[in-house]
Amino acid sequence: MSVTDIQASKAAAQPLALSAVVAVVGTGAMGAGIAQVAAAAGHVVKLLDNRPGAAAKAIDGIRAQFAKLADKGKMSAEAAQSAGARLVAVEQLGDLAEAALVVEAIVENLEAKQKLYRELEDIVGADCIFGTNTSSISVTSIGAALQRPERLAGLHFFNPAPLMKLVEIVSGLATERAVADTLFATAAAWGKTPVHARSTPGFIVNRVARPYYAEALRVLNEGGGDCATLDAIMRDAGGFRMGPFELMDMIGHDVNFAVTRSVWNAFYNDPRFTPSLIQQELVDAGFLGRKNGRGFYDYREGAERPAPQVAVAQQAPDAVVLHGHSAAVHALADRLFERNIPHSWGEAGDGRIAEVGGAVLFVTDGRTATQRAAEMGIENVVLIDLALDYATATRIAVGAAINAFAPAVGAAIGLLQAAGFEVCRLGDTPGLAVMRTVAMLANEAADAVNQGVCDAAAADAAMKLGVNYPRGPLEWADKVGLPTICTVLANLARFYGEDRYRVSPLIQQRVFAGKKIHD
Repeated sequence: MSVTDIQASKAAAQPLALSAVVAVVGTGAMGAGIAQVAAAAGHVVKLLDNRPGAAAKAIDGIRAQFAKLADKGKMSAEAAQSAGARLVAVEQLGDLAEAALVVEAIVENLEAKQKLYRELEDIVGADCIFGTNTSSISVTSIGAALQRPERLAGLHFFNPAPLMKLVEIVSGLATERAVADTLFATAAAWGKTPVHARSTPGFIVNRVARPYYAEALRVLNEGGGDCATLDAIMRDAGGFRMGPFELMDMIGHDVNFAVTRSVWNAFYNDPRFTPSLIQQELVDAGFLGRKNGRGFYDYREGAERPAPQVAVAQQAPDAVVLHGHSAAVHALADRLFERNIPHSWGEAGDGRIAEVGGAVLFVTDGRTATQRAAEMGIENVVLIDLALDYATATRIAVGAAINAFAPAVGAAIGLLQAAGFEVCRLGDTPGLAVMRTVAMLANEAADAVNQGVCDAAAADAAMKLGVNYPRGPLEWADKVGLPTICTVLANLARFYGEDRYRVSPLIQQRVFAGKKIHD
């Protein structure tokens, strides 16, 4: 189907009529959340669960949620009562015969999902759509067991479904475009932001998000920084809502590790998705995170949360020379001006952003400070990490060459502290923390686009809405500059000698063409 055909198909697609009955099979947190969304939108929703009384209990919980929303003025009392009245608990598959859409949110098991939909094929009408909420199983594989796999598509909500805006509409190999477009239009009518995706391992979010955990785990494994410090850097410099280690603790290491392994196995052990031995150790030990009190952090009563490691206060500089015209140096200049720190301008032209006390500061390009010092013949190299916004960031990470003199490194830290940053010194880690993570997120998103999993807009929307990233990975790459992202990845690949950091063909082609991803 051509791009024009797809656009015309989207324009012609209509959501399910409000008179259409929606069935939800599986009434755990996800199933109940999906049922709440559909009922609030105006559909009669039939709930079925193989656990006795579970569907009725879920309905009680959903009605309680509607009542709370009414109490808070987020919906009228009449609307809350009407929505609650549209929820119906049923006891057998035969009760779903009139459903126009059946969403399953049962156990993540291929055989179980196939069995459910095979049985439903003999019960529901020919026009009934099957929408699986699977987060990791191939939609193509589920559909392979059906007589009419074209009616099946992924309808992947994120937890909690009533609050999270993103819905991935996932097409298997046999899925009819009209089915995917109807689900897209229906999700939009339900107040969600749907994105189209092709059925590949991890779809969009669970695939593109892997580097957020993987790069932090690698830096930790190499002794580049501790969990609390790396989490703080990713929050306060990178702008992420949660750091990778606290996020893994919240998700649960059993779940997070299983998704990583699933994606890794599905991509035939591609090194880009290699699981971490550190996380496997946590799973083996039963340290699963918040759910049982221990993970990277200790959540048991009386346990203290470790603080990030912050550099000791240094003397403010007497003389600073700034160089270049990058976002980092202009933000640094503004911050120094606001704090009455004297500075002048030079024209070195080699990428440096500042000189102070014998130290030469650069933004990381994926090389270590030691490598950069050796290659440039500059002894006291200090690198600063990427920030979402250097003008407003409260924290910055730095790394210094192994041979750099301590007073010079102290002067560089003093400069950044004088500019209003809390400074966290990491080991001399290639790409530091934020830069290498953003580069890898952008690289994975670019590969998903290049392989036809989704388009660039969908990739960015999915990561902002599905996992609350402060900026879409491809938007971020455009902002930083694709040549910079390409250089960082190439330098990481050379340093480690691993295919893990290979540059996406899409990024390379855009760099050659002098274009951005979103041009």
